[in-house]
Amino acid sequence: MESTIQDRFLDLAKQEEALEERLSDIRQQLGILMIELKEGTYIQDPTTMAVYKIVKPLGHFVHYKDLDYKHTALNGKKGGTFLSKKEAQEAGFILGE
Repeated sequence: MESTIQDRFLDLAKQEEALEERLSDIRQQLGILMIELKEGTYIQDPTTMAVYKIVKPLGHFVHYKDLDYKHTALNGKKGGTFLSKKEAQEAGFILGE
């Protein structure tokens, strides 16, 4: 049973990380377009009829989690809040290079 829970955790963690990376790319592209459109511009979606306005935000929502996870860096990534390889090895894990 524990293996199934662990497999599900790993699957969901990978999905979340892929979505966060994709969302980061989308936010960057949106930012570039909003600079071009300029603050105060209105745009209407012809499909939903929703109206969008480019504005300066008053703040930024931060999602708080009671529990989170860290993992060792993948593919030579550096920086960020990774789990140290030393800590993982001290916990008994064998790491790939």
